[in-house]
Amino acid sequence: MFQGAAALNLDAKGRLAIPARHRDALAIEDGLVVLTAHPHGCLLVYPVPAWIPIRDLVLSKSSFDIQSAQLKRLLVGFAQEETLDAAGRVLIAPSLRRFAELEKQVWLVGQGSHFELWSDAGWQQQQEAMFALAKSDLPGGFESLAL
Repeated sequence: MFQGAAALNLDAKGRLAIPARHRDALAIEDGLVVLTAHPHGCLLVYPVPAWIPIRDLVLSKSSFDIQSAQLKRLLVGFAQEETLDAAGRVLIAPSLRRFAELEKQVWLVGQGSHFELWSDAGWQQQQEAMFALAKSDLPGGFESLAL
């Protein structure tokens, strides 16, 4: 299970050092991970076995439906398999860095089965939205949640 948020830095070659505590669980299949674009402007970082059923579900949707086709292009079209190197770094492809507007400082945010990878500015915007949510009505299904 991936949880928590960590501020990290991309190196000059666009590589991200995955925190040691997550490396084995993230790269469980021959050191491979999948990175892809998310409609909210971040990247998704999946272990390969967790990504495959999502990819297959996305690909099963109709290409004739415009929204489905666009999501296919985004999620599958941007998907890249990358291998963690011996130092636990993964290369973020230039196209993915451009999409998510990643510069030096980035945020790796656990989402249970995967991570989101945010630019510093994007993560700050998400935090502002989260704090605003705390002052409004909860989304459906959260009313009975006990913390």
